[in-house]
Amino acid sequence: MGRILAIDDEQAILDALARILARDGHDIVKVADPTAVLAMDLSRFDLILCDVMMPGLDGFDLVRQIRPAFDGPIIFLTAKAAEEDAVTGYGLGADDYVRKPFGAAELRAKAAAHLRRERRPHAHALAFGSVRIDLGARSLTVDDRPVALSPTEYAICELLARHPGQVMSRAQIREAVLGWDSDADDTAISMQVSRARKKLAAAGADPIATVWGMGYKWQL
Repeated sequence: MGRILAIDDEQAILDALARILARDGHDIVKVADPTAVLAMDLSRFDLILCDVMMPGLDGFDLVRQIRPAFDGPIIFLTAKAAEEDAVTGYGLGADDYVRKPFGAAELRAKAAAHLRRERRPHAHALAFGSVRIDLGARSLTVDDRPVALSPTEYAICELLARHPGQVMSRAQIREAVLGWDSDADDTAISMQVSRARKKLAAAGADPIATVWGMGYKWQL
């Protein structure tokens, strides 16, 4: 069970989200005004579902503003099917997206998968020189300074770090991190890796290597 924030300007959509996700025991907080989210304590939530096309403040702009304050998974709800819109969402730090009209089974499965990934138990850490990954806290530090990775960026780093030197394709990363039924494509994975690498580089580390034509590997 999780506490989920659902953001959509259509009350009917919010009611449908609450009705579907309540079947799994989740606690749903519904918000129809996206600007109201900016004043909320987002630390109370385990997952955010956010519509893209909303008046006043669209989902992309909202996530851009709240991502620094929310380190949990974010799933976009969108009627847009264009690839560039999905890429924009992943570039802003979203973890997944569901196309409208959505099916109840797909929505429940994706919510459960992301919540399960956030709560899986870990018992140790991985250390590579100045880079340390705390598997229990799901955090990465460089020289003891935390790197502000999104949940998906962290998950990719953890996956690669658990298999140092092994080349993993974008498809392998997508399935391991987001699940086989994710709408993400290779471009989305590349965006997530690129964001993670920029943050790591700013902290003074370069642990992810690109193996052209094949994928990525942890090179420390």
